Amino acid sequence: MKVHLQVDGAPEAVAGHARAIQACGADGLFTFEGQHDVFLPLVVAAGQGSLELMTNVAIAGPRSPLHLAHSAWDLQVYSGGRFRLGLGSQIRPHIEKRYGASWGRPAARMAETVRAIKAIFAAWEGHARLDFRGDYFTHTLMPPNFNPGPNPFGPPPVLMGALGPVMTRTAAEVADGLLVMPFNSDRHFAQRTVPAMAAGLQRSGRGLAEFSVIAQVMVAMGDTPDEQAAATAAVSGLIAFYGSTPAYLPVLQEEGWADLQPELNRLSKTGDVAAMRALIEPAMVDRIGVAGTPAECAAEIVRRFGGYATEVCCYFPGYRPTAAQLTALTTALHEAR
Repeated sequence: MKVHLQVDGAPEAVAGHARAIQACGADGLFTFEGQHDVFLPLVVAAGQGSLELMTNVAIAGPRSPLHLAHSAWDLQVYSGGRFRLGLGSQIRPHIEKRYGASWGRPAARMAETVRAIKAIFAAWEGHARLDFRGDYFTHTLMPPNFNPGPNPFGPPPVLMGALGPVMTRTAAEVADGLLVMPFNSDRHFAQRTVPAMAAGLQRSGRGLAEFSVIAQVMVAMGDTPDEQAAATAAVSGLIAFYGSTPAYLPVLQEEGWADLQPELNRLSKTGDVAAMRALIEPAMVDRIGVAGTPAECAAEIVRRFGGYATEVCCYFPGYRPTAAQLTALTTALHEAR
């Protein structure tokens, strides 16, 4: 199983952290659109080694497909063909109140964004005249002086992040791969993600062999019980944050924790992060994330996702494992059968 680790997006930290990730034996690195830009760190990281690069994810709604296409095209060239464009929709409050953009029919908009990007790529490759007309975007003008021409490494793949069945089905229908939402569980993945993915692939006329499934996992990892307890406490903070969001309620429902969501949501509005974290028991970290030694975490990731995913993106929210622990996790995942 390929392993991708999140790179520190701070401008002063990217280069050194990218080299450290490669030294741990990882196959790739990814950026997250949080405190820093999601594309610029990958320009720096591209020059630090041979790792695969991915936005995970770039928020699509506030951006034009043409903006996304140009960024992806240039990163594909600059990295020598090592880039993949991962897109996500975000939730309504962030789109409207953080990005200052409009919200509506997110799955339909995401599908159209992916199709528009692919139409732009096809025009640049010389396969077809640009004539994309959708409900949200129209792209019909591409004069030669605005056309970068064929990409020497081919167009970069376009991936979609998803959790709910509609967005998951949409990803499997229009994108090149699925980034499985890290707020997930064994039961939710099996009961909701896999059937929706199958339905989308059937619509597209493709099979799993033609589609990338990339698991994403929150990992609470340590070599000793004390280290594992500290990592579990750190990861519980992100689980509490995700659990407070109504859109993520289905995961809690599948695990029998639906009653927890309204209280997490109430506390999130008061900013009581400590109280939110206190509601997340270690069992929740075990079932929504994975916890244990590097070898135990690797075994659980493969058990949970190995029937579908050939790659995993690992998150370590709130703490930073040692280089030796990351190397051990990566090695165990590479060797897993």
